Amino acid sequence: MPTTYETLRADIVTALKARDTATATALRTMDAAIQRAALDANKPIDEALVIAAFRKAVKNLTDARAEFERGGRADLVTANSTEIAILEKYLPKGLDAAKLEALIAEVIAATGATSKKEMGKVIGALKQRPETALIDFGAASKLIQAKLP
Repeated sequence: MPTTYETLRADIVTALKARDTATATALRTMDAAIQRAALDANKPIDEALVIAAFRKAVKNLTDARAEFERGGRADLVTANSTEIAILEKYLPKGLDAAKLEALIAEVIAATGATSKKEMGKVIGALKQRPETALIDFGAASKLIQAKLP
């Protein structure tokens, strides 16, 4: 089974051959971002780095889309929405809400956290779990805050 990065590289070639400029541009930009992230981290390209780069790109595009909507720029909203749809295909499906809640409860119990001051300890333990690539840490943070007094 090819890695996400190998799939991305193959899809760039496919998009170029199909003359799909929107997809080719989005994927080439993502490839450059992944290579830059690997260079900055001084480590080889691995699955975790690729998924993190995709998540960061989608978050940045989503934030930009919200700004464009406030500014009344429908053309840029459409362009960003298209790019987000292209990139989201490469992200793993996240944990559903029930599984995420159960995982957080398990990690809170394992760490012995009793207050919001210990939230960093819970997040740190959560990042050590094998399901890390599937976790939306924004949603997880909100759930942790709700569970800790």
